This record gives sequence, structure tokens and C-alpha cells, in this order.
Amino acid sequence: MTTALVRRPGLAKLRVRSARSPLHLVCLLFVAVVVLAALLAPWVAPHDPNAVDLGSALAGPSADHPFGADTAGRDTLSRLLVGARTSLLGPLGVVVFSTLAGVAVGTAAAWRGGWLDSVLSRSTELVFAFPGMLLAILVVSVYGEGLLAPVVALGLAYLPYVSRLTRSLVLAERARPYVSAYQVQGHSGLQICLRHVLPAVAPVVLAQSTINFGYALMDLAGLSFLGLGVPALTPDWGRMVFDGQTAVQHGYPLSAIWPCVLVVLTVVAFNVVGERWADRVARRER
Repeated sequence: MTTALVRRPGLAKLRVRSARSPLHLVCLLFVAVVVLAALLAPWVAPHDPNAVDLGSALAGPSADHPFGADTAGRDTLSRLLVGARTSLLGPLGVVVFSTLAGVAVGTAAAWRGGWLDSVLSRSTELVFAFPGMLLAILVVSVYGEGLLAPVVALGLAYLPYVSRLTRSLVLAERARPYVSAYQVQGHSGLQICLRHVLPAVAPVVLAQSTINFGYALMDLAGLSFLGLGVPALTPDWGRMVFDGQTAVQHGYPLSAIWPCVLVVLTVVAFNVVGERWADRVARRER
């Protein structure tokens, strides 16, 4: 009863501080709008994103094309909306893969210790030494265009960050008295980790994963810009920048500027939300 009474004022203060952060609220709202636009894209897009209309090639903003058209006359707004799906789905795959695998590796290393900890730690350090983008480029060059290959490659590149964070958190959590108490009661290590340790470290890991989402989005957009990501006809923000290079050279930069702006704003928004979440978790643990 006393513990509950002590916690409530702290949580109330956190809510007040969050409400007083307009940047955080704006970024959270922006993320919600982007996700909602991606979900509803097939129904709200004004045109077929792949419909070619050479008569409207490089058209400026108008009632029919609010954001203009690209070199093939395809509606930029429709491609931005539909491209949000691919642009968000890829980073989501990277984050899910790296988080699940990183949590498993970090927990095993911290809980078992000994030779297993040494092997897993050295393995993650080896992945650290290999640039993630280079690994993704090598994988894509072998398996060709598509979303799966770069997602897996970047997932492996992001895994060590989650693994190291999880390992340090689990080591700290394992030193708490309640873990020894559960061990004395006969609970297995797996039960203690799944029911108590992992839920305790989850908020910090999820905050880091939110930040990783923004960086993964930027990396995948970079691969698409290089022509190594999604296929040519698939709407994607990075691919739209790649396709808009010719228009920029001819003095029509809008078709490339819009996806660039969206990538930058989305990355910044996810980073701010993730940092704010991590800050709230750190304050709550004090």
C-alpha cells in the first residue's frame, strides 16, 4: 500500500513533464499521422501511384496533383502515401528482428556467464567491426533487389546494440535480491527471466528500439537511393529520391524534395520519441 502511494506522485510528475514538452507531443503526433497515412494509403491516395501520364510529367502542384508529378507523370502525393508502407515496414522488420535476437543473446550471455558470455560477446564485437550498410550492400548484391535481404542484413547489424544493452540491464537486474529469492523457491532461470527480469528491462530496450527504428529507416532509404532496395516500380521514399535525380538536374526538384523531407522528419520524430521515452524510464528508476 505504501509503495503504491509513493509511486503515484512520481508518475503524475512524469505526465506533467511530458505534457510540458511541445516538441515531444508534436513528434508523437507526426509519427501517428505517418503511421495512419501508411495504413490508409490505398484508400486515401488520390491516384494510382504507378499510373504513368506523360502529359503531366514534372507538373507542379495543382488541384489534380497537390505535390506535383515525377518524370513519368506519376502523382507524387499518391506515391508518398503508398510509399510510406514500404518505408515503415522495412525498419519495423529490422527493429523486430534485432530486438528479439538481441534480447535473447544478451539475456543468455548475462544469465549463463562463463564461456557462453565470452563467445557471444566476442561474436557481437565482430559484427560491430563490420559496417551495417556495407553488409547490406553485400547481401543485396548476392540476393538481388527486394526488402527481405536488406532487412535481415541490417537486423544483424543492429543486433549488437540491443544485445549489449540487454546484457548490462540483465546483469544489474540479476543482482537484485528478488532473483535469489525466486531461485531458493525452486524457480528455474527461464521462468525468472520470462516472468520477472525481461518485463523489468523491457521499457529501456523498447526505448532503444524506437530510436533504432529511425536509423533503420534512414539506412533503408539510403539503400533504395542507391538502387539496391525495393524494385523500381515499388513506391518507396528512398526510391523516389533516386527516381527524382533526373528531375533535379532539369530544374524540377519537388519530386525528390518531398520524400527527402519526409525521411528527415520521420527519423527526427522517432528519435525524439525514443529519447523522451528513455528519459522517462530513467527518471522513474531513480
